[in-house]
Amino acid sequence: MIHIGTCGFPVSRSKYVKEFSVVEVQKTFYTPIREETAKKWHKEMPENFQFTLKAPQTITHPFNSPTYRRYRGPPGDFGFFKNNKDVMNSWEEFVKIAEILKTRIIIFQSPARFRETEENIKNSYEFFESIKRDFIFGWEPRGKWSGETIKKICEDLDLIHVVDPFKNRKLHGDFSYFRLHGITGYRYKFTDGDLLKLKNIVQDGDYLMFNNTNMWEDARRFKLLLSEGQSHNSDNLRHQ
Repeated sequence: MIHIGTCGFPVSRSKYVKEFSVVEVQKTFYTPIREETAKKWHKEMPENFQFTLKAPQTITHPFNSPTYRRYRGPPGDFGFFKNNKDVMNSWEEFVKIAEILKTRIIIFQSPARFRETEENIKNSYEFFESIKRDFIFGWEPRGKWSGETIKKICEDLDLIHVVDPFKNRKLHGDFSYFRLHGITGYRYKFTDGDLLKLKNIVQDGDYLMFNNTNMWEDARRFKLLLSEGQSHNSDNLRHQ
């Protein structure tokens, strides 16, 4: 099964669940959410619905990042996987939400400023080696890193290398977790040709999360494309 969804809810949750069985929650990245909110979300969805979560920016992004405009929590010495009290406290609070939502996969997206330095590598190892491994962790590096270093970190720390398949090649992971940001940017609408290319890339067990302005329609179009291919294969088998 290929898991198709979007990054955030582009439509109401009641409408979304009629089409897809997985979503990547974005709100957890920007600001802490209440446990009551998480309980409400979990209760609204069917038992087989999956919430993958984007890890808090307090873990990955420094406090002076522009993304903190939407942050509604206490200030702190955040970001870059620092193994300090502020970062670890934010992680512990986030884990409570992940457990309520029965989360299986957590995605850490590091910013462009988080580059390949000795300190950043050291922080990454210390952070991931100090937390509970009750989840599958994915890392999407946005800064300048060599493929060799990315592969080694992911292998050593058991991380899924998260990529946009139109821009990078996955270097490690038992399955692929693709985040589709738009070939030319967030306002991009995927063409039929793009989706056909995507169909030839994804494999059983992969996650495919659209993250563009047209994410709702593009995800639905790709879901239909996959179902048409499956129907065609079934018809061929019946005639053999």
